[in-house]
Amino acid sequence: QLQLVESGGGGVQPGGSLRLSCVASGFDFKYYSAGWFRQAPGKEREGVASINTGGLSTHYAGSVKGRYTITRDNDRNTIYLQMNKLRPEATGVYYCGRKRSGRATQPYPRELIDYWGQGTQVTVSS
Repeated sequence: QLQLVESGGGGVQPGGSLRLSCVASGFDFKYYSAGWFRQAPGKEREGVASINTGGLSTHYAGSVKGRYTITRDNDRNTIYLQMNKLRPEATGVYYCGRKRSGRATQPYPRELIDYWGQGTQVTVSS
């Protein structure tokens, strides 16, 4: 059964850090590009960061560039999102998504994601 499972969310004060993980099962993640998306309350799901199959090409939303880092460990079938200097506007549910097969340039829009995880809640508040 194909599955993506996120973890690592939680509550943190502004300026703090969190590391999200997304573990894939049921398929070999190394053959797929992927991305992290955030959905704030009452808003649409938006892309935060993406990474290609080899991990050498990444893209970040402007608001997180320089503070977040997306990486992958293909041996562990896992992608990560290291989030530093967190701001209150980072609050939301973070989803990991597998980009469907086929060529595309980053950033990957939601429409190219064929599988989603269940999400992990991140709350940044003092």
